[in-house]
Amino acid sequence: MVKMNISKRLQRVASFLPKGAKFVDIGSDHAYLPCYVCQNDLTALAIAGEVNEGPYQKALETVQAFSLTDRIDVRLGDGLEVVQANEVKQIVIAGMGGSLVRKILNDGKEKLQTTKQIIAQPNVEAKAVRFWLYQHGFMIADEDIMEENGHFYEIINAERLTKQIEQQLDERAMLFGPILLQTKPTAFYKKWRQEAVKLEHVLQQIKRAKEIDTKKLNQLTQEWEWMKEVIKL
Repeated sequence: MVKMNISKRLQRVASFLPKGAKFVDIGSDHAYLPCYVCQNDLTALAIAGEVNEGPYQKALETVQAFSLTDRIDVRLGDGLEVVQANEVKQIVIAGMGGSLVRKILNDGKEKLQTTKQIIAQPNVEAKAVRFWLYQHGFMIADEDIMEENGHFYEIINAERLTKQIEQQLDERAMLFGPILLQTKPTAFYKKWRQEAVKLEHVLQQIKRAKEIDTKKLNQLTQEWEWMKEVIKL
């Protein structure tokens, strides 16, 4: 059997799924991740969701090419519209902006009642995703950050809270990631050094503006101070 090859980023996303996962991959784009998971775990079942006709057709072709039509269902639809309530235990949303990830989760809230795990890999604005998860009964159990082709990717593994506990919505932890703040892998330092330099330029531009948005200036200044503190600038 020909083995599916996927990027290291998607391999890391897949690594957070448990054995025997019953999951949906939203924005599946050729269904690479579901095919990889189902090839490496013969007990896994997947739904590959795509909103656009082109990638949907490509996903169908991929699933057929790897003889996985009995275990991967490819569906055309917007976000979590492709699943029924109680149909999956895990949700994967990888490779899009954090605001869009948050919108997809928010629009499909009623589908999440039996969801045990959400794995999100936002390309930007991971903070928005973390806030949403904390506000909707999920705890960040693990995180990772990696660099691939000059881009940094944060991967968030969130699990449903089985009992109600008071979670602190700490803005600093939401920005950097509560687990990443503890582990601080190499890519973490590299990313935030770059972000600190970019933000310093933004702050200088804001200060030179004729009308200064004080609230925005204060917020970004605070984030810049956190960045310097975290990466020991």
